Amino acid sequence: MRFLNPKTDFAFKKIFGSEQSKEILLSFLNAILEPSKEETIVDLIIVDPYSVPKIKGMKDTYVDVKVTTQNGKKIIIEMQVLPVQGFEKRILYNAAKHYSNQLKKGNNYKELKPVIALTVTDFVMFSELEEVSSRFVLKEKTVLTNYKNSDIELVFVELPKFTKEENKLETLKDKWIFFLKNAETLDFVPQTLRVEPIKQAFEMANEGNLSDEELEWQERREDFIRVQRAMNFSREEVIEEGFKQGMEKGIEQGMEKGIEQGIEKGIEQGIEQGIEQGKKEALFLVAKTMLSEGMTKTQVAKITNLTEEELTKLAEEI
Repeated sequence: MRFLNPKTDFAFKKIFGSEQSKEILLSFLNAILEPSKEETIVDLIIVDPYSVPKIKGMKDTYVDVKVTTQNGKKIIIEMQVLPVQGFEKRILYNAAKHYSNQLKKGNNYKELKPVIALTVTDFVMFSELEEVSSRFVLKEKTVLTNYKNSDIELVFVELPKFTKEENKLETLKDKWIFFLKNAETLDFVPQTLRVEPIKQAFEMANEGNLSDEELEWQERREDFIRVQRAMNFSREEVIEEGFKQGMEKGIEQGMEKGIEQGIEKGIEQGIEQGIEQGKKEALFLVAKTMLSEGMTKTQVAKITNLTEEELTKLAEEI
């Protein structure tokens, strides 16, 4: 059994933004936001539910799911995989825009409902803070008194800071964060996470339940994100990023070569050669993805150090 990576835009939108995601979202939001008993979210409406055609034109590294709760509160849930330029300003801008867009001509300001921007990041955003999650509201600068009717709240969950193992998960919040961070690495649903609606989230993330079109789009989105990461990585980091994908193939080739030689030394040498081949295969994979996304051979060469001849051959294979 294989699961989608919930951190990709496609999978995140499918799991949390589909028509059948209501119970998943209710559990997720109440766990992450930890509202008071009076503020518990008991019902919600998903704005612009997931559908493959609406995602196809996306050329970015984030996606959001918009929700309106039973009392009119607006919640924007966003998954961000890369620390792109202007990211912090965009979060604040989107929250302010959703707040101001509520007011139509002739309406009274008292009709404005609170807006929460919940952002999950696959990178550390606030290195000065130790906690996995953080919340920001308007406060008086000196004595930190809350602003009256502080209707815009920014909430962040930084996945790299979450280090709990599966057997150490205590709260529902722990379990949801563990799911987001680790689902793609699992080949079964851990016993601790076999609770509704997290179990339902795993079912929606199960690749076996996806159409061919959805599987193809998921692969394309992972490739695109990999390219964006590679553009900011050193050559060594590029190799490491793609290493897992090339390693298996390389080791398999090395083992075959060693077995053909029929001696223990030959097998050892074959494995070593296979690992090196795996690194090369990984670099080729990343380079092909870059070229397919429109980068020039000169740009790719600067990142990968591959030769003009190698890049020309890779371009012909696309």
